[in-house]
Amino acid sequence: MNVRVGPYSVRLAPRALLVGTLLLLAACVVSVAAISTGEFTVPVPDVITALFGQGTPVAELIVGKLRAPRVVTGLLVGAAFGLSGAIFQSLTRNPLGSPDFIGFTAGASTGGIVAVIAGGSAMTIAGGALAGCVVTAALVYALAYRKGVQGYRLVLVGIGANALLLAVNSYLLTRANINDAATAGAWLTGSLSGRGWDHALPVALSLIVLLPVCAFVARPMRMIEMGDDAARAMGIRVEAVRAVAIAAGVLLSGVATAAAGPVVFVALAAPQLARRLTRSPGVTMGASALMGAVLLTVADLAAQRLLAPTQLPVGVLTAAIGGTYLALLLRKERH
Repeated sequence: MNVRVGPYSVRLAPRALLVGTLLLLAACVVSVAAISTGEFTVPVPDVITALFGQGTPVAELIVGKLRAPRVVTGLLVGAAFGLSGAIFQSLTRNPLGSPDFIGFTAGASTGGIVAVIAGGSAMTIAGGALAGCVVTAALVYALAYRKGVQGYRLVLVGIGANALLLAVNSYLLTRANINDAATAGAWLTGSLSGRGWDHALPVALSLIVLLPVCAFVARPMRMIEMGDDAARAMGIRVEAVRAVAIAAGVLLSGVATAAAGPVVFVALAAPQLARRLTRSPGVTMGASALMGAVLLTVADLAAQRLLAPTQLPVGVLTAAIGGTYLALLLRKERH
C-alpha cells in the first residue's frame, strides 16, 4: 500500500502496520501493569489519573517519582537496543550481527568499568560507557575496512574485539578493590533499578535525533542487503550509507548501555522476533524498536515479580531468555 504526501511516496505493509500497532498496545499494557503492581498496589484508574497529574499525593509520588521513570527508561532503552540490533543485523546480513556479539557492548562495559575504578559518579560511568562504545566501534570499523566494510568482515573483527575486551574487563575486575569490583559487577549485570528521569532523558533525546536518521537510511540499507554491486547499480552510495548506519547504531547502543548497563540479548532477539511477526524478508526498524521496548519492559516486570520480594536485575532475565533464544536460533539454522 503506497501513501503519497506531496512529492513523496511511502510504502506501508499492512501486516507490519498491524504488528506495530499491537506491539505499541502491548507496551502500553505492560507499562501500566508495571506501574500498578508492586509492594504497594496502585489501581489502574489511579495510575492513569496520576500520570496526568490529577491523582492523590500518594499515587503521584509512587507513580510519578518511583515507578514511571523506571518504566519509561526501560521502554526507551529497549527501543534503542532493538533499533541498534536491527541496523547491525541488516548491515551484516546475519542474525547474530548485534552489538552483543561484535564488541560494542563489551567496549561500553570496558568504559564503564574504567569509570568505576576511577571513582566516577553515575554520570561519569554513563559517559565512560558511551565513550568506550564509540572508541570500540571506531577501531572495529578501521580494522574491518578494506576497500569498504563487508558484513562478514565486520562480524569477524567484532567477534575478535569482543573476546579481547571481555578478557580486559575480567582483568580490570581482578585488579580493582573489592568495593569497586562489586559496583562494577552490579552495573555489568544490567539493571533498571533506581533509574529516574535523568536516565530516561538522554535516551529520549538520542532517539528523537537518530530515529529520522534511521528512517532515512532504512531503504538504502534494504538495497544493500541484496549486495553492494546491486545497490551501486541502483545509485546507492554504499559506503556513505553504511557509515551513517553504523554511527547511528553505535550511538543507540552506547546511550542505552550508559542508561541501564549492558543488558544483553535484547538487540539480538528483538529484530528477529519482529521480522518473524511481520513476515518481512529483512529486519524492520520500527517493529524492531517496539519489540525491544516490549521485551525489556516485560523482562523487568518479571524480574521484579517472579521471586518477590527479592528483585533480580533485568540483565539476568534477558540473559536467560536470550540464551534460550540463541540455542533455538542456532538449531534452526543447522536444519
